[in-house]
Amino acid sequence: MELRDIEIFLTLAEELHFGRTAERLHITQARVSQSIKKQERRIGAPLFERNSRTVCLTAIGSRLRDDLRQAYDLVHSGLARAAGTAQGVQGTLRLGVMGALGNELRPVIEEFGARHPGCAVQISEYHFSEPFAALRSGEVDMQLMWLPVREADLAVGPVVLTEGRVLAIAETSDLAGRTSVSMEDLAGRPVLDPGPAAPDYWAEAMIPASTPCGGPIPRGPRARTFHELLVLVAAGEIVSPVNAHVARYYTHPDIALLPIHDAPRTEWALVWRAECETPLVRAFVRTGQDLGSRPIATKA
Repeated sequence: MELRDIEIFLTLAEELHFGRTAERLHITQARVSQSIKKQERRIGAPLFERNSRTVCLTAIGSRLRDDLRQAYDLVHSGLARAAGTAQGVQGTLRLGVMGALGNELRPVIEEFGARHPGCAVQISEYHFSEPFAALRSGEVDMQLMWLPVREADLAVGPVVLTEGRVLAIAETSDLAGRTSVSMEDLAGRPVLDPGPAAPDYWAEAMIPASTPCGGPIPRGPRARTFHELLVLVAAGEIVSPVNAHVARYYTHPDIALLPIHDAPRTEWALVWRAECETPLVRAFVRTGQDLGSRPIATKA
């Protein structure tokens, strides 16, 4: 089986749709069908069961997918390592993250290291109150940031992580007895003021100025860091939408975290200075693209 046929089979095994597989691989649907039929003739058994509405793997197809996936990943990684060596990718990538998200990015960092043995990743923390300062000053080469990012001097790369959101409230809040809340429950409740360095559009993606139905959400005291935010929440001075990974990595005896059932999902993407797109940056971006977006687990 040729490498391209393996790629077609594995993609169809993931998508379970001939049209999406063709679109993803930039080939025709007829090419996908031809490749699968060729492999089925070679093996002597169907790999997929298909009708006018559904496509699913047969038992033999499932076993072949599992056997080929590991081998394909090893070949792909080997080729990427060779390309990285040929292109002279080396050095330390300085990566800015918020809080514990460096741990969630570990699969990308480890794959990057496997592809480029001469490279390392150095993680540093940045705060929501100054989201672009370290990037623009050259203190870091790249940051993991929630979207949207609409800055003329910054390039936005692939989304590598996604997650839901929770509302951080004081245990004494009138909302504390609920199992979940709505974005409408923020109406009239002060949220933090992130300060002037955070663009309005970027801050409002997490802490909007009004609810979906137009109820005003007032700005309360200013906080510069996540831990300052927790102090204000625990004191009952503000409530705050935060990303769902907070429930996994942080606990506070005076704070409850309630799922926001109608909040948009947060997308975390790689962002860098457009004028400083080095081979090291491109190699890390390529690794993130190859691994694709991964949802953050809500529990350890």
